[in-house]
Amino acid sequence: MEGIMRARLIGQLLAGSLLALAIAIVGPAQAQETGVQPAVQDAGPKLIGKVVSVTGTAVIEHRGAAVVQANTSGQPPQAKVGDLVYQGDVVRTEANSKLGINFIDGTSFNLASNARMVMTDFVYDPNSTSNSTLLSLTKGTFTFVAGNIAKTGDMQIDTPVATMGIRGTTPRIEISEDGTYRFATLIEEGKSTLAKKPGKRAALKPVQYTHKFDPNVCRGC
Repeated sequence: MEGIMRARLIGQLLAGSLLALAIAIVGPAQAQETGVQPAVQDAGPKLIGKVVSVTGTAVIEHRGAAVVQANTSGQPPQAKVGDLVYQGDVVRTEANSKLGINFIDGTSFNLASNARMVMTDFVYDPNSTSNSTLLSLTKGTFTFVAGNIAKTGDMQIDTPVATMGIRGTTPRIEISEDGTYRFATLIEEGKSTLAKKPGKRAALKPVQYTHKFDPNVCRGC
């Protein structure tokens, strides 16, 4: 009797082992046939900068799902010094307000009253020479000091009427409510290129200052 029970136990163990082996072999093949793959965890929002100064009312609308879920109020909170800025965020200021942001590449941005900016794209590796940035400005006045991306890669500023390539300059951009704009830069520091968008209304002629002006940017805060 003991011998029979032992034989049955060995048989059950062998059967279980063969079944596990069959699943291990067939499972990946079925997944490949059906196209079903294990879920890959999202990398999460890309951190690109932080708020270094705030005056008046300014908000940061986070578009990344992980950041949005952390805000249970449903409304973007008042921005404060130390708040993090992510790729895809929308930054805006109200009347009589200012907001300063430092980016990870050393770029420093200052938004004046009634301004709106979208962090469309931001790729930066300090060891790379193919970095890129695309910031979309829709209205307001912006002053900034370009950082490493402008010097080692491709920094572009998009406006309703033109796209500007920034090359190590200190620009000031004004976008009026009627769609016209004014662009100023220190020509000693570098060159900027403007590509007007087809079909857009004529804008004010860009202005280049040959003398230095105070950009009023909180750099290195």
